[in-house]
Amino acid sequence: MRVLILGGDGYLGWPTAMSLAAKGHDVYVIDNYLRRNIAQQTSSEALIPTPNLNDRAEIFSSLTNLNIEVEIGDVADYRVLSNTVAKVKPEVVIHYAEQPSAPYSMMGFAEAAQTFNNNLSATFNLIWALMEHAPDCHMVKLGTMGEYGTPNIDIEEGWLDIEHKGRKDKFLYPRAAGSLYHTTKVLDTDLLWFYVRTYGLRVTDLMQGPVYGLSTEESDQDERLLPNFHYDDIFGTAVNRFLVQAVAGVPLTVYGKGGQVRGYLNLRDTLQCVELAMETPAAKGELRILNQFTETFSVNKLADSVQRVGNQLGLNVQVQSIDNPRKELEDHYYNPAHSGLMELGLKPHYMTDDVVAKMLEQVIKYKDQIDPRKIMPRVRWKQ
Repeated sequence: MRVLILGGDGYLGWPTAMSLAAKGHDVYVIDNYLRRNIAQQTSSEALIPTPNLNDRAEIFSSLTNLNIEVEIGDVADYRVLSNTVAKVKPEVVIHYAEQPSAPYSMMGFAEAAQTFNNNLSATFNLIWALMEHAPDCHMVKLGTMGEYGTPNIDIEEGWLDIEHKGRKDKFLYPRAAGSLYHTTKVLDTDLLWFYVRTYGLRVTDLMQGPVYGLSTEESDQDERLLPNFHYDDIFGTAVNRFLVQAVAGVPLTVYGKGGQVRGYLNLRDTLQCVELAMETPAAKGELRILNQFTETFSVNKLADSVQRVGNQLGLNVQVQSIDNPRKELEDHYYNPAHSGLMELGLKPHYMTDDVVAKMLEQVIKYKDQIDPRKIMPRVRWKQ
């Protein structure tokens, strides 16, 4: 298929581009380096140096004889995106092109405005570009499990059947996001649902949990093809932060009580999920929502896992609770459904001790590049 990836330079975008190209698809990527620029502005650069997008594509081509077409451009500019969609005429668009950091979105007005304007404009522009140039194209949109928040009832896959005063109907599952970034993803879903039901677009919205891992079949060929690995408080996940802290000899920083539970998945499983969604597209006029994770962990459980495996590697890992810089429940019910992708054929990679050990060994190679100043929280949800 002709596949257009928005945000093709990102932690997920670049591995997705390589994976789909390796499977025989015609892959086009577009990115404006927003994440790289914000990382530089906030002293949150990735641990492992990564070539720019054009160089990445050239390295990949030299190793595989496969081509990834690259465009450097801003999809929040409608003319840019419209021209790209008109040129590519994609059968599938994978939409990763959003500012992905919750902490960054909570820093102040300028950062919140940039997050809001970029994320909503990217989605709105894509909707209109597809309606104008590729109305039968299937949009695979990256959502987030963070849209749901932590309700005191089971979380369904996007939709909820309601009975009220003797009548029944089906609605989008109520959502209570915990940051401005996550709120923009809620607004994305509402936008998509309006245009799907009004104009008959076909959309799969993947509600993804935090992703971990560096290894993919393609990146294992050459370390210059590795995805962006951030360990800071702006772009780094709890998993990444703990891995780097263990290697650097810094106590693992558990926010608050550490009872926060989220759904996680391996990077290799993200690639599987996107491909499965592509192979079984949503119907015309359907907003299909799939919860994209394979297992749930509390922050404490993650810390225990990294500490145990790190100690087995001789790292002498310590754990330390610190004040929670975020506004979130630290002890809550969490039972989200996630059967849709399994039914499509997902074969999960679980976070075993061996997986954690391999990630730690990868980080150890770059130990000298760790900057401990990036690890501790620099952003607070409320002053």
